[in-house]
Amino acid sequence: MTTQRSRPALGALVFFGTAFALAIYFMFAAVQGDYGLFRRIEIRAEKAALMNELHELQTEVARMENLTERLSDEYLDLDLLDQQARDVLGLIRSDEIVIR
Repeated sequence: MTTQRSRPALGALVFFGTAFALAIYFMFAAVQGDYGLFRRIEIRAEKAALMNELHELQTEVARMENLTERLSDEYLDLDLLDQQARDVLGLIRSDEIVIR
């Protein structure tokens, strides 16, 4: 009776090696890939920044619409008109002194 050493089959080693390599690849892709966790966090941060910028722009548009309405023919704000004439045209009243 002879005893043989049992060693794993080469096919089993190749199978488990390939399975391990694929598992590592898919785990890496799930974390670092184009659609991975880190990219998702970056996209959420970018979304928050863009939403903040959108809110600021909407506020600025509302302010400009208010100023435009106040200078329209239907509703004329004389104080705003005076301020705009001073800023844009450089006008002053006769009783004012300009200091530069």
